[in-house]
Amino acid sequence: MLSVRHPVMVLIQRVGEDDWEIVRDVRLRAVRENPGIFGASLARENRFVESHWRMRLRTSPTWIAVDDTGTGRGIVQMLQEPGSPTDDRHLISLWVAPETRRRGIGWALVDAVCKAAAADGASTVSLWVVDNNHAAGDLCVRAGFTRTGERQAFSRDDSLTEERFVRTITADDPAE
Repeated sequence: MLSVRHPVMVLIQRVGEDDWEIVRDVRLRAVRENPGIFGASLARENRFVESHWRMRLRTSPTWIAVDDTGTGRGIVQMLQEPGSPTDDRHLISLWVAPETRRRGIGWALVDAVCKAAAADGASTVSLWVVDNNHAAGDLCVRAGFTRTGERQAFSRDDSLTEERFVRTITADDPAE
């Protein structure tokens, strides 16, 4: 359990497909409150049914930060991105509720992915950050990710670009 500023206590937990409802709720809140940083449309994701959410959880390891009331306060997912090296895992969908930011939850979610990547035999974890998402970029650099200089158009708005960050898995990232 991660202790954060009173009164919020959160548990970072890997979730399975039976947890689809809380994952749906956290993800929809994230997309609703931060529409410019996700490659997703709220209208589209609102139409997803239970089977879609369960499929997402079967195919992408997912962690949520849950407070002592059972409310989801953050989310992150990991996948092996098509076309990437086989020893790289990709961090996606990192989000922390605004009322609980700057309390270590983002760090804990990133650490969960890095530990799982190490357990899966990965040597790196990578992610894409939209240029206008300065908070995510800053968190990534503080969490040991480096800018690669590799850029691409953002999928939902080709007037924006995103940059790839990468972190080498080290002995400090023990397997789960």
